[in-house]
Amino acid sequence: MRKLKLIVSGRVQGVGFRWSVYYLALEIGDIYGRVWNNEDGTVTILVQSENSEKLSHFIHEIRKGPSRMSKVTYLDATLANFSDYDDFQVSHR
Repeated sequence: MRKLKLIVSGRVQGVGFRWSVYYLALEIGDIYGRVWNNEDGTVTILVQSENSEKLSHFIHEIRKGPSRMSKVTYLDATLANFSDYDDFQVSHR
């Protein structure tokens, strides 16, 4: 299971970005995790998958900006260690 923590910067709050990430994860399938807004204007995504191709596709789509109003200017992806998820949810941290 590959697990990553993504920090996304740009126009990613107030534009439906988190929900677009949620629907993208459902559309691709086999993508699990959480997405939430941060106080500094960034968005955090904890994501995991057994399928590296699907995970790479997910990250590629996030870089493009999954919602029409969003604009991703920076994406930082790091390996992470967190409890396994069995779904994908929008969180409120």
